Amino acid sequence: MEIIDYLRTLSRLPPWITEEELQVYADKFQESGFTGALNYYRAMDLNWELTAPWQGSKITVPVKFMVGKNDLGFEVSGVRQYVEGNIFRSLVPNLEIVILDGHHFLQQEKHQEVSEEILLFLRKFPAE
Repeated sequence: MEIIDYLRTLSRLPPWITEEELQVYADKFQESGFTGALNYYRAMDLNWELTAPWQGSKITVPVKFMVGKNDLGFEVSGVRQYVEGNIFRSLVPNLEIVILDGHHFLQQEKHQEVSEEILLFLRKFPAE
């Protein structure tokens, strides 16, 4: 089964993207292909190797993690359980998790909510 098999075909575009915006993406993919987007996944094993020295290290700066509850990536391979569980919080002690009602392109689909969440997070750290 391929990831595309999990996606439903919509009869019309969702309200968060216009025909013109979609055409920009289509033109770019037509021009350069989908290689850039796929290279992230192609390099996944290499990334694990390169970051191996930091395995188990804690991220000590404040972090806000946002994800769409309907993002396919959030629902596979135990990602949701990891995000909501104790291991993630133990590695990122100053972690704030926000799960919004959205999908993978959350910053487009829920742009107002994402912007508000970012601003709320930043306001916790006033300039000195």
